[in-house]
Amino acid sequence: MQCARFLDQFGVLVLFAKVIFNYYKNSMQLEVHASLLVDIIMRRQTRDLSVLAAIAALVCGFAVASAEAQAPEKMKAQTVSLGIVTQLDRTRMADQFSDFVRYVAAKLSSGSDIKGKVVIAATSFELARLIEQRQVDFYMESPYPTHLINNVQGVAKLRLRRWKGGKAEYQSLIFTKRDGEINRLDDLRGKVLAFEDPESTSGHFLPKSFLIRKGFKFTDKNRYDLYASPTDIGYLFAYSQENLVNWVLTKKAAAAAFSDDDYARLEKKKRSDIIILAETERLPRHFLSVRKDFSPALADRLEKILVSMHENEQGRRILKKTDDTTKFDLLPEGDAALQRRLSEIFHSAKKN
Repeated sequence: MQCARFLDQFGVLVLFAKVIFNYYKNSMQLEVHASLLVDIIMRRQTRDLSVLAAIAALVCGFAVASAEAQAPEKMKAQTVSLGIVTQLDRTRMADQFSDFVRYVAAKLSSGSDIKGKVVIAATSFELARLIEQRQVDFYMESPYPTHLINNVQGVAKLRLRRWKGGKAEYQSLIFTKRDGEINRLDDLRGKVLAFEDPESTSGHFLPKSFLIRKGFKFTDKNRYDLYASPTDIGYLFAYSQENLVNWVLTKKAAAAAFSDDDYARLEKKKRSDIIILAETERLPRHFLSVRKDFSPALADRLEKILVSMHENEQGRRILKKTDDTTKFDLLPEGDAALQRRLSEIFHSAKKN
């Protein structure tokens, strides 16, 4: 009788351990513990029921610990995070985008309590790491940082085009001093061209790629190049739009490149002192991308929310506060074609 009762209890405990093992099989740690537990039970030699009770308590402990371990993931699933790259005041930048991400979170909620969060990164590489760690769900950036994060780091994918200041696209302009010695692009051979910043799309990569595809070669004037040709274009970085224009006007550089937006903001006198030698192809000003492993259903909902955001008064007001965003729309040439175009531009400029 006692033996039969023991076997009944023993069988229940084995069944209980197997249920726990199967239910939490996605947790590697619990899988190992549960597997060992079943093995210990099946091989046990003692008939001491107190040991069975202790093992049962241990199994329950595993279940509780696993539930607690899963709690942070559940909390994380209730937060949608926007990533921003800036080296400016983090508090001010977070405030600038907070209404935007709260609006998105409220629209995504649909019965559940989803909170919006702004995550600030100092560089594109830091943002890529945060995306990979699932601390950022989506982000907005210009073409070159987007290329680095999506194509080079491979942690996110394009979803939308972002309009800023009423414009969907921009281009680079290559300019020189009016009535100077440079009258056409061929006159730049053997001369110095000023770019704005090493990581600038419109102030470096776009005009450099444009000229490379036209057969020009470059050499960095800050480095000695044994193989440089006298016909290569030497280049320097001015690190500001003001320096770019002043270097051209003072003949420190024969020509320079900046965006059509920079040209439009230039004071009238300086604008009259320069002439445009060439215009590059146009690119979307900004993109919105989502984490590569972000839920497809949530990504689709996010896209619909953003594409229609400019259609209501509250949405327009928040967009304006969000770094002068006008609206979001679908990628005009599709994700794959645009990725290829970005890769061609940035790879060609990096090689030379």
